[in-house]
Amino acid sequence: MYWALNAVFLTVALGVATAALHVVSAGQRKIMLAAAGGTAAVVLVLTAVFDNLMIAAGLFSYASELISGAAVGLAPLEDFAYPVAAVLLLPSLWVVLGERSRKRRT
Repeated sequence: MYWALNAVFLTVALGVATAALHVVSAGQRKIMLAAAGGTAAVVLVLTAVFDNLMIAAGLFSYASELISGAAVGLAPLEDFAYPVAAVLLLPSLWVVLGERSRKRRT
């Protein structure tokens, strides 16, 4: 169940990221990809740490029949899709919407 929901978010994020990569120059593309990779690494580590702490503290739990069973510590793998979507989507929206704004002004 969670993977189906994640697929929707990740597909949208990947589509917007692809559009953003087509808007920028090759040099900017390399910088964007490097920044996204570094950001993803940091955000995924933070997600692993804090999700495990929150689950261990009993702040929330997951219905076992809705998750895949694969986990990083106590955090189900499905939890990591949202940070990946955010890393892809937010800077990509910034680029795409900024490009639209620049085109409107000219």
